[in-house]
Amino acid sequence: MSIQVTVADGSHLKFAEAICEEIYVSSLERNTGIANRTPEYINEKILAGKAVIAVSDEGEFAGFSYIESWGGKSFVANSGLIVAHKFRGLGLAKRIKEQTFILSRKLFPQAKIFSITTGAAVMKMNYEFGFRPVPYAELTDDPEFWKGCEGCRNFHILKANDYKMCLCTGLLYDPDEHLEIHHPGE
Repeated sequence: MSIQVTVADGSHLKFAEAICEEIYVSSLERNTGIANRTPEYINEKILAGKAVIAVSDEGEFAGFSYIESWGGKSFVANSGLIVAHKFRGLGLAKRIKEQTFILSRKLFPQAKIFSITTGAAVMKMNYEFGFRPVPYAELTDDPEFWKGCEGCRNFHILKANDYKMCLCTGLLYDPDEHLEIHHPGE
């Protein structure tokens, strides 16, 4: 089975409801804090060129992720990483995460990229891309970002802690911390 992972475009709008359903079902199954999104929100990300999608050769939705900029574009969030049940266990999440990371760096080369997650697999992938765990104080303070957490089952915890702590781990990639190494003679 071949699965193409690419930046989403208008031809992928038809998958918005399936993406939202997969996010919802996964949050129930994992009993974790995945924030629900609407098909309209997903379509907005697709049309803005800020989403990555995986589609099988048979034309089935296989996975998805999107990015959003915050704090005057000084922060970018990698969000909504989901793999459809049928396509799990194939290494697809890592491929989607990689393309989302590349898209983030392309669109916002100077931005700090962050992710909040309760998933160990996502934490491991982020670490492999150079993310490090950070307190929420190092993430964006843009109130619009934190509004996105309102659809999460654990929002009451975040709110009770004045948006400084929750069950998710904050992870940050700061491009200024990743120096390019030049070897003599190159």
